[in-house]
Amino acid sequence: MLLHIHPDNPNPRHIKTVVDCLLSGGVIIYPTDTIYGLGCDIFQPKAVERIARIKQVDPAKAQLSFICNDLSDLSKYCKTTDTPLYRLLKSHLPGPYTFILPASKEVPKILQNKKSTIGLRIPDNNIARTIVAELGHPLLSASLPGEMVEEYTDPDIMYENFEKLVDIVIHGGNGGMIPSTIIDCTKDPYELVRMGAGAWDDAN
Repeated sequence: MLLHIHPDNPNPRHIKTVVDCLLSGGVIIYPTDTIYGLGCDIFQPKAVERIARIKQVDPAKAQLSFICNDLSDLSKYCKTTDTPLYRLLKSHLPGPYTFILPASKEVPKILQNKKSTIGLRIPDNNIARTIVAELGHPLLSASLPGEMVEEYTDPDIMYENFEKLVDIVIHGGNGGMIPSTIIDCTKDPYELVRMGAGAWDDAN
């Protein structure tokens, strides 16, 4: 299903359709403030497995992020964050960043990796954050498979390519081509893992 959702004023009925799909184990393609992503409910193991299959990776090894609506989920899914780290997150989020943080025991078992970390993302995108707010807990997010970035800016093409693999492709306008900047906050000093759309220098 290709679902058009207005990027500034998402229609509550459309958001409910997406959330109902996620709660019943569905997989979606949705817009963020960078590139479009694959998403599912973190508490639906079968949906997590589906995303891993689409990406052809083991769920424990997949680079999966938690999409949150705001920093209130931090204390639940991440181990305690000190004040400087919290300030850093607060000053960069919402925005095109993924912060790798130590995972807490609340992270569903299927998503626990050997490093015990999670990627935290709060995109500056109204559709993504409205879905998460309605869902009531984070959305699991993964990048789309393959290297064809050009195909991941146009939701119509994504629908053609993935309609048999996912339940809903959200059309929220054209997506970007540059992914989020990834910062590993479990290292001291913090380590830039991937330079993406978010500006970063060591002075952060």
